[in-house]
Amino acid sequence: MLAKHRHFLRFTTRDLTDEQAGLRTTASELCLGGLVKHVSSVERAWMEFIVDGPSAMGDFTQMTEADWTRRNDEFRMLPGETLAGVLADYTETARRTDELVAALPDLDATQPLPKAPWFEADSRWSARRVLLHVIAETAQHAGHADIIRESLDGAKSMG
Repeated sequence: MLAKHRHFLRFTTRDLTDEQAGLRTTASELCLGGLVKHVSSVERAWMEFIVDGPSAMGDFTQMTEADWTRRNDEFRMLPGETLAGVLADYTETARRTDELVAALPDLDATQPLPKAPWFEADSRWSARRVLLHVIAETAQHAGHADIIRESLDGAKSMG
């Protein structure tokens, strides 16, 4: 399922220039290249969480304005970034995730969630729950990407 949604996200960027990949086409700050960057970053962070627990993600309640700025930069194509580079990073992230999942001895092993205002205190997620979250996040953003692409040049991922 994750591979399917990764495919649709990548497919949405087909035949685009770097400039097009960085364009905002809706009222939101999202662009296609930024969505790929974000999904890659989120997948990578959650896989680190499966292995290392909450320390892999840090304490979101202690983030500074500079931390939030860096996080928001995930949603944009920054100067010097290319669509090919963003996609290559996503491919590498996917490869590492697939290797990790294949090697996990127990999908039901849990880790405590990091401190964040959006997580219930003292909650734990299993590797299985993390993977379901990554699948949902990827699917949601693949849908966002389809809307952005259709607004950009009328191309659709499906239909």
